[in-house]
Amino acid sequence: MILYGEFRRLWIMLYAPEAQALMFGRNMPFVWEPTPELLSHTTITAFLREHGLRDYEALIARADADPAWLWDAVLRFFAVRFYRPYECILDTTAGIEWPRWCVGGETNLVLNCLDRHRGTPTWTRTAVIWEGERGERRRLSYAELDAETSRLASVLRALGIRRGDVIALYMPMLPETVAAFFAIAKVGAIAMPLFSGFGPQPIADRLNDGEAKAVITVDFAWRRGKRIAMKETLDHAATEAAALRHVVVLARGGGDAPMCPGRDLWWAELIRAQPPDSPTEAMPAEAPVMLMYTSGTTGRARGTVHTHCGVIGKNLLDVGLCLDLKPTDRWMWMSDMGWVAGPKVVIASTLLGAAMVLAEGAPDYPDPGRQWRLIERHRVTMLGTIPTTVRQLMRHGADVVAARDLGSLRAVVTAGEPWNDEAWLWFFEHVCRGRIPILNYGGGTECGGAILIGSFHRPLKPCAFGSAVPGSGADVVDLEGRPCAPGEVGELVLRKPSIGLTRGLWRDPAGYLESYWRQIPGVRVQGDLARRDEDGLWYMLGRSDDTIKIAGKRTGPAEIEAVLLASGMVAEAAAVGVPDSITGSALVCVCVPAMDANDEDRLRSTLAERVAERFGPPYRPRRVLLVPELPKTRNEKIMRRLVRAVLTGNAPGDTGSLMNPEAVEALRAAVHRAP
Repeated sequence: MILYGEFRRLWIMLYAPEAQALMFGRNMPFVWEPTPELLSHTTITAFLREHGLRDYEALIARADADPAWLWDAVLRFFAVRFYRPYECILDTTAGIEWPRWCVGGETNLVLNCLDRHRGTPTWTRTAVIWEGERGERRRLSYAELDAETSRLASVLRALGIRRGDVIALYMPMLPETVAAFFAIAKVGAIAMPLFSGFGPQPIADRLNDGEAKAVITVDFAWRRGKRIAMKETLDHAATEAAALRHVVVLARGGGDAPMCPGRDLWWAELIRAQPPDSPTEAMPAEAPVMLMYTSGTTGRARGTVHTHCGVIGKNLLDVGLCLDLKPTDRWMWMSDMGWVAGPKVVIASTLLGAAMVLAEGAPDYPDPGRQWRLIERHRVTMLGTIPTTVRQLMRHGADVVAARDLGSLRAVVTAGEPWNDEAWLWFFEHVCRGRIPILNYGGGTECGGAILIGSFHRPLKPCAFGSAVPGSGADVVDLEGRPCAPGEVGELVLRKPSIGLTRGLWRDPAGYLESYWRQIPGVRVQGDLARRDEDGLWYMLGRSDDTIKIAGKRTGPAEIEAVLLASGMVAEAAAVGVPDSITGSALVCVCVPAMDANDEDRLRSTLAERVAERFGPPYRPRRVLLVPELPKTRNEKIMRRLVRAVLTGNAPGDTGSLMNPEAVEALRAAVHRAP
């Protein structure tokens, strides 16, 4: 492992002006490497030993050659429980686009997340640690979580909820949210997690698309000191939801929310007389357990379908094997159930007998150091975050981080957006303290998890992923499907079926094939740009929809944004391509200044010059716009599609995930104001 002082010197060297060519890891040395002692204790090492494999590279080679072997081995290694064993792990007779997994088997997510721990030492250990925005704290053991889950499951059965019914979950991150998610799965229904920040229209759209029979919600939630009337928002959406029959409401704000007689029911009253145990439905392994809608950053939100065996297997491979989450860990990710990270923390933690740390609200409210205080107080060992959040926290300065004891952390998992070098290195120095790895996790809602992933078995460079997920057959190809050479940007694709992939799109099999399997023959296109370097590390560079092609060269927005952010003059940036009658596409950069700009014209000119110096004269931005904030989803992803729509005057598409509509208005004003 690189020493802390050596890392400091490397960081200074990297940001010397002559070192800008090192962007995104090209010709850059490793900044973190695992020790033999560390590797000896990983779950991967135990798995390698069980199967007689030499090293991690040997695992990837065998898994990609025989995915069926891998998934069967993972399910057996983690002792996944089935009511009825599967007869065949993988059947592709309907084509690689429509694989069937665990054929003939019966199981249930709850059987493996809760029921399996009954009668073991895990049963009395902590499952959920929760802290509210106003400082409230609660804990649930596995036994207590199971009892709350069972009571609500009995309620759902009494309300007539049956196997295959869709039940929406519109809640902030609470202990009851976890119980509700598992109660839905326990009765064989399908959970539809919704962003807790949605307005009425996106809720109504999803309720109707999924034909949800019921919604579980709260009367009020808290975010950044504001009391959010979630039940009232749901009431507006419910007027358009034709299939909706029941709304179960958890009281947090005094129980004074308006209730619709015959439809709305209070959680506490319903569960009061219910027993603390309830049977778990034996479900076909391929029965859907979760209907997860894409975030809408790239267009219309669509429902992805995830099955019991798919959710179990994918989380065990990604989180249990590659990320090395153990029963002794405490995993915190300040996310939302409406983004895949929320259910992932809930599912993976309980599958592996670990503890999840949930925190309602934002990482920097009511004070800039809230996230670091939570890590210190609850002795968090695995932290999840996204690069956009890191860039925001950087504004508060390193002293806020330094004031807290983060010694309990042994790894950080990051996802959601491409990194830039400056933010990655800041985080590695001040949060990881140069000693623990940043494990990048890149995939998508449609994948049920990662395509590219970090692990303790791979060295690190800034912004890099250690490898493709074993068994995925991941590759980087050009538009004709030819593999790209190291350093070349191409489409991230899968050549092999994966147990975690969505089983199509909800009610849209043709759309699924067109979107993922018909773009490049013979491979599944994920919709992300990627690149590999000479050392075999991978980099994700943004969505393919966001590709900027100028003078015949395809570039991901993250590369351009990294140059802008490295200037130190920009806190956030979005680079997009707009139509140009001569070059086909022109570059526009929308930036949030790092501080008040006294001379905006000079700042624009300087930033444009930086980009032109790095990428060449054809990439000189047509315009550089300065705005107070960028449009983002609730989980802090920059909505470049929406930025492009404002610049071109096109329809914005789905805006249900938009967190800050005022940013769109500010951008429109900047478009008309700036030269």
